[in-house]
Amino acid sequence: MGHHHHHISGKNLGWAVILNVLITVVQIIGGVVAGSLAIISDALHNFSDVLSLVIAYFAHKLSKRKQSYLQTFGFKRAEVLAAFINASTLIMVAIYLIAESVKRLLEPREVMTDLVIWLAAFSIMANGISVLLLMKDAKHNINMRAAYWHLLSDMLTSIAVLAGGLIMKYTGIYGIDAVLSILIALYLIVLGIKLWRESFEILMEFAPREIDIAEISRRVKEVEDVKNIHHIHIWRLTDHDVHLEAHLTFKRDIPLSRFDRVCAQVEEILRRDFGITHTNLQPEYDRKDSQLLIIQDH
Repeated sequence: MGHHHHHISGKNLGWAVILNVLITVVQIIGGVVAGSLAIISDALHNFSDVLSLVIAYFAHKLSKRKQSYLQTFGFKRAEVLAAFINASTLIMVAIYLIAESVKRLLEPREVMTDLVIWLAAFSIMANGISVLLLMKDAKHNINMRAAYWHLLSDMLTSIAVLAGGLIMKYTGIYGIDAVLSILIALYLIVLGIKLWRESFEILMEFAPREIDIAEISRRVKEVEDVKNIHHIHIWRLTDHDVHLEAHLTFKRDIPLSRFDRVCAQVEEILRRDFGITHTNLQPEYDRKDSQLLIIQDH
């Protein structure tokens, strides 16, 4: 479970912001003229994209700032916080779209289908370029992944709007516009909840789901001279930095040089087999404290 750091391109993010501002302006004007709620929904979603990309851009810049005496971790969590905010806005926009779509279903209106088709095609093209710009970075960074999902979902939304425009043009059933908006919104909620949960768990300092603490204990106790590992804390600082701190009890009173060698062994096991990138171990011998893996703080 090795980790490697990938260089993120802020320039690609900047281009994606410009493209999405353009899409939003064109769609809001066009959606009002065409009388299409699906286009206006798409525009609102695009506006949330613009906000998410701007937040992602500044969070990315912040995360590069150096550590200081006051900020000993620097601003590394800025990108996780940005992902959390973006996921939250995605869910809120989706709920608003559902409410507006239900109103439109109750009172269907005629839609200028040709304009809807052209606007959707324009949005597909511009969002497609944005998606390609961020595709590589999204694989390595939760903040870029949040921005990427916003853009990808918007491209898929525009494809649905295009299909709806074509169906309305040839059938005259304008209720399709509102039904599409509801389906788009439900899709956004599913995406948003997944991303929200992942960023929430990092902010709350939960241990990664894939790490088995009991297995860590078993493996560490196999190291020579180690009697026990306890008082474990595991958390993610970012989506790729996993930290562990724990107390290590020894079977005998060993010299500091020996402890250093044991530390190196334990760190290698944790890094190689569990993906833990930073380790802090406290040595103990014959100390009378709780030997539980997880200590309940009161």
